[in-house]
Amino acid sequence: MAPRKKKARRRPRGFSLINALEAYTYASILSEGVAGTSPWGMLTGDTDIGMAQVANDPGVGGYGITYSTQTVGAKEISLGDIVSNPGLALAEMGNNLQSNLVPMAVASLVTGVSFRFGKKLLRRPIGNINRNIMKPLLGAGIKL
Repeated sequence: MAPRKKKARRRPRGFSLINALEAYTYASILSEGVAGTSPWGMLTGDTDIGMAQVANDPGVGGYGITYSTQTVGAKEISLGDIVSNPGLALAEMGNNLQSNLVPMAVASLVTGVSFRFGKKLLRRPIGNINRNIMKPLLGAGIKL
């Protein structure tokens, strides 16, 4: 018996702007939940994470000021923060992930359903735009 021929792998023939927008939306959900900033802000943000000593006021009737160390610059974690202080940055990212896990899951679920529903609902207008505007202007490689 002759060996079977493998099926050719189907790949998209071009670049879809809607699929790129969906991918960026997922990246934004992930970076907002874990790093506290957008994907662009995560790449280009300031390197400002560290530990600082903060004075705690004892209040009325207190005997003295006490000091404690506190994380500063951890609200928005950037790539520079991860490179400069990986232990502290990854610990903060882990804490952010634990606290934002449910909102991130809901947002990604809503995003997937919305894009799927929107693509099906707007299938004909998108095809018309691809056929009459995108293909003559940008060629067959880029579509909406």
